[in-house]
Amino acid sequence: MGLHPLEFSECYLDSPGFREKIKAHEAELDKTNRFIKELYKDGKNLINATKQLGMAQRKFAQCLGEFQFEYIGDAKTDDEKCIDESLQEFSSFLKNLEDQRELMMRNITETLMKPLEKFRKEQLGTVRAERKKFEKETEKYYSSLEKLLNMSAKKKEPQLQEADTQVETMRLHFQEESLDYVCKLQEIQERKKFECVEPMLAFFQTVFTFYHQGFELAKDFDHYKRALQINIQNTRSRFEGTRSEVNELMKRIKEAPQEYRQTSAISCEGYLYVQEKRPPPFGSSWVKRYSTFVKEQKILHMVTFDHRSGGKIGETESVTLKSCLRKTTDTLDRRFCLDLDITDRPGTVLTVQALSEDDHKFWMQAMGGKEPVIDAQLDEVGLSFVKNSISAIETRGINDQGLYRVVGVSSKVQKLLSLMIDEKSNEVDLSASEDWDVKTITSALKLYLRSLPEPLMTYGLYKEFISPAKGGSPESRIQAVHCLVHKLPERNRQVLGLLMKHLANVVAHSKHNLMTVANLGVVFGPTLMRPQEETVAAIMDLKFQNIVVEILIEHHEKIFTDAPESCPVAPAAPVFSAPTRQSKKMNRQNRPLAVYNPQALDIQNVSAVGDSSILATDETSMGSNESVSSQSSSASAPETPVERTDHPPLGTSLSSGSNSSVTSRKAKAVYPCEAEHDSELSFQVGTIFNAVTHSREPGWLEGELEGKRGLIPENYVEWL
Repeated sequence: MGLHPLEFSECYLDSPGFREKIKAHEAELDKTNRFIKELYKDGKNLINATKQLGMAQRKFAQCLGEFQFEYIGDAKTDDEKCIDESLQEFSSFLKNLEDQRELMMRNITETLMKPLEKFRKEQLGTVRAERKKFEKETEKYYSSLEKLLNMSAKKKEPQLQEADTQVETMRLHFQEESLDYVCKLQEIQERKKFECVEPMLAFFQTVFTFYHQGFELAKDFDHYKRALQINIQNTRSRFEGTRSEVNELMKRIKEAPQEYRQTSAISCEGYLYVQEKRPPPFGSSWVKRYSTFVKEQKILHMVTFDHRSGGKIGETESVTLKSCLRKTTDTLDRRFCLDLDITDRPGTVLTVQALSEDDHKFWMQAMGGKEPVIDAQLDEVGLSFVKNSISAIETRGINDQGLYRVVGVSSKVQKLLSLMIDEKSNEVDLSASEDWDVKTITSALKLYLRSLPEPLMTYGLYKEFISPAKGGSPESRIQAVHCLVHKLPERNRQVLGLLMKHLANVVAHSKHNLMTVANLGVVFGPTLMRPQEETVAAIMDLKFQNIVVEILIEHHEKIFTDAPESCPVAPAAPVFSAPTRQSKKMNRQNRPLAVYNPQALDIQNVSAVGDSSILATDETSMGSNESVSSQSSSASAPETPVERTDHPPLGTSLSSGSNSSVTSRKAKAVYPCEAEHDSELSFQVGTIFNAVTHSREPGWLEGELEGKRGLIPENYVEWL
């Protein structure tokens, strides 16, 4: 079997197997180098021997030229003339032959000796220099990495950030050097195929031209030469094309290295530092191991490997994972650590350390890791934290783009919240402290609200809050929410009021921070209210949570300042009125959307970075820029179909339990509609649809228009 190809993605893992492949390539190039040196030495001997032969041949030719036959008489016969002149012709032939031999030697030097020596010195010599540089960068990077990982987490954040930045710079430089070295190795392996053979071809062409070994020999060689030239040209052409693709791949990997990390649905792998505990007084040590986690069996294979020990591979240890928990710096003065509960050793917890924050998230996700439980309570400490956070956000970051959408680093958020809800150390003034950035504070505030034993708007009032959001006039919605807020416990209403006043201030600065009422509704809906039991119906009600929050933000002064004048006996039920002709005149901005558009307000320039567990709730798709809390279900417009972030596949009809007929019919548009999704149809008033059936999507039909099949709002058409 030939040499294994060196994948660029392996440069980022730097596995033992990858290093073994590099060694095989290096050994092959060393062998090539020795071969060229020996060939060059023999070539020099050949040239010297040929020069000696040439000198002897010239002396022989000179001797022939100087000799003359003497004739008898005063004239020569034709025979004599030919005999006499033949020696000079022989001499001249030999001189011409030696002139050609000297030319051949010069050609051999130029076409064989110099190219081979140039290839050996410039190409193979470059690889040797790259190898030393690569080994030096390996030593430099892993030494700095261990120094970083041994750094105390109690050091000040700027020091930690500076150390992280330095190691990150070294890591990027090391990986770039690794990529360049791998690319160079494979380039030389391919280049030698024609860089070594092509000079040899030129050499034999020179030799055969000199000797003129007959027409058949020349013809045979010409056939071979042409065939070999074609092969060389084909190899050269493939090399040029492959080099272009390889350089493009290397460029893409440099731009997004994490996307090319070697993972699969079956397993994931990388380096982990494993804590090995020793009996007192020796403490514990941390050993670097290349780890492979098999997801289905939950087995972690770990092999000891140190790049600085000559790349010697140690024994492999395998353990079965029961659970994975992120380890906080409060219990261990090292960052990026995980506690692994091992089934093979009951009661034993294996502590491992990842290489960076991103690597820590990678292993957390692969092993199904969980965050430590935070004991958040709605007490004086919690109220103080809410006030402290709001003050800091409004003082330091009210104009930050994507406020509350951009999330902080998980470990920092957890650390801040743990610090602030600790009665012994919650006196930190976040407005004056530069140790915590704004996105960390906003994320900690949201995490606190989500970590409460019961949502701020309580489980008991969840259905009552959701009910008015599903229908009724704007006034009735506001009145119902107003009454329900005053049913909340005093502390809940107090914290909710502080929060809504703050969010209204955020909206007032939306020109800079891009956070409108609708955006904040999406962010805080699931944070402030959720059902006690998660059901399909509860999931379908998620969008109505946003509406309730929008109402609270827009009318916070009235709701939290004044007591409600009167409250309805029961929450207003949804009112669905039939569309009227007046709705035909509604423009694009005023008529209700035909579908919930998840891309409408995607704030791309402030895309979130950080832990996916914090982001999970906030990354819910955003709706229209306009608040939907004040949209009326009156008869002035068609009722919008049920909003969803996506549609089921086209062609799926209602179940057999539906009262609607699934027979294909025709329908006519009575209102214009512009598609908000690829699966919908755009149409004008009077458009006729064919093969119309009910969709599984509530409030939607499926039909064909001009050869395309798509979704149609049911209340925008009439059956024919």
